[in-house]
Amino acid sequence: MMAAVVSLIGSVLIVVSQKWHGKHSMDHDLSGVQKFHTRAVPRVGGIAIISGIIFALIFLAIADPALSKSLQVKEIFKLLIASMPIFIAGTIEDLTKRVSVKIRLSASILSALLASWLLGAIIDSLEIWGVDTLMLFPPIALVITAFVVAGGINAINIIDGFHGLAASAVIIMSLAFAFIAWQCGDALVTQLALLGAGAAFGFLLVNYPAGRLFVGDGGAYFLGFWVSEIAVLLLIRNPSVNAWQVLAICGYPIIEVIYTIYRRKFIRKSEVGNPDCLHLHTLLYRRLICQTLAHNHKQPWARNASVACLVGIWMTGASVAALLVGDTVSAAVAVVLLQLLLYIVTYTRLVRGHWRLIQSATTSIYSPIRND
Repeated sequence: MMAAVVSLIGSVLIVVSQKWHGKHSMDHDLSGVQKFHTRAVPRVGGIAIISGIIFALIFLAIADPALSKSLQVKEIFKLLIASMPIFIAGTIEDLTKRVSVKIRLSASILSALLASWLLGAIIDSLEIWGVDTLMLFPPIALVITAFVVAGGINAINIIDGFHGLAASAVIIMSLAFAFIAWQCGDALVTQLALLGAGAAFGFLLVNYPAGRLFVGDGGAYFLGFWVSEIAVLLLIRNPSVNAWQVLAICGYPIIEVIYTIYRRKFIRKSEVGNPDCLHLHTLLYRRLICQTLAHNHKQPWARNASVACLVGIWMTGASVAALLVGDTVSAAVAVVLLQLLLYIVTYTRLVRGHWRLIQSATTSIYSPIRND
């Protein structure tokens, strides 16, 4: 609760004070291929999110030292320390727009390695034949863990394109992880998940639906790191939890980042880091929502905000399924494969322009669309 309150207050303060810092903090680029807003908005919501977690921990440590010790606040601070490289790199990018993709990728790997060192967060099994044998060797396990965490970080950043999308995705995943950790009696992971969900929720109250504040690269990278490390710690601290159940909960953003790499590298023959407007959530917006929901001049953000509703339904359904049947590897694999099939079918129909529920006779699917 404290994390949500502080995050909300911080988000409001950023918005009301934007005239003083807006020159540096606002997203003035309205013409980029991944831009779907029509006015400059502060993109440093990550500062409010991480502040929510930090102040909640400080308050707990001061107000009830005995309770803070039992909840392993020291371990949570270690995870915050590990998050600093990627959070700082992302925030500098938000303020300067000059941090290269390679530097941000290196920062994400560094944060993952720091978490492995400070918390012993190294995956030892992925329930994949052959890979698990390789992971018996600590250096290989460390590399795979860093790769998994870096992938999770970038997955959240990739889906951060519409109001409430990244924050709501993190909330859904965190609450699912919190429930599993609670069932396993893992207080640390439960607390980490609730802190992340609370901080994201406080920000979401300002971000959604009107988009008065963006999470930015710093916030998206931080949330991606936080939820990825929660997943890693859940696995290594609770042998009864299988990796496929975790993957089923994170299915949408993970599938999105893997297909994005494949599409850019092998289909479009371009650099993996080059942005484009061919993500599934972008296609949902342009080819489904903008063709079925008329532009509302009184609520110009309505179509933008609708994307999070569609993706949220997907992720909630997948998380509930993973919680209900994902305790067995075969069932968890089935949930993952069903999401993959849903992604492929939906993406194919949207990218080919075959999925238009309502369309004006005079409006082409390829005609210009007013961004919300």
